Amino acid sequence: MVLFYGNFKPGIGGGICQLSNLIYWMTLHTPLTVVERWRHSYDVFPDADRTQPFGSGATCSYNYIDLQIKNETDKPYFLELYLTEDHLVGAWRSDRAEAYSYEVYEKKHCIRQEFWGGYTRHNKLYRRKYNQQGIQVADEFITENHAIMMYEPLLAQNK
Repeated sequence: MVLFYGNFKPGIGGGICQLSNLIYWMTLHTPLTVVERWRHSYDVFPDADRTQPFGSGATCSYNYIDLQIKNETDKPYFLELYLTEDHLVGAWRSDRAEAYSYEVYEKKHCIRQEFWGGYTRHNKLYRRKYNQQGIQVADEFITENHAIMMYEPLLAQNK
């Protein structure tokens, strides 16, 4: 299944965004630099069971929409990825301990009804940076997100 202009269709590479989403999310929790990242144009899934802020993923599409990451630190990193029976699992690894930890969060989240009758969703992502003593040393802007919602935002969520 491939998401294509707000619709689903069969195709090669369907689900590859799960991989780019994971790599992007993990990268936001490291000192690595995101050089290129494309947000999803559509918000396909409601918030029920959401564990990360809206817009914290990254889409990719051969051969022009990429996720690019650069190591501007003085230590090596390698990307570890594998599949279990039910999950895609990954981690950034290094031979040296991390000096900081990170917390990604959203600000200015809103849903708007548009003149054409549909809904759009917007937010800004930030991350707090903490030293090894747990003291916040930075609050960094990451990105701004905008997407067309593919579901009715005012429907009750099943619990």
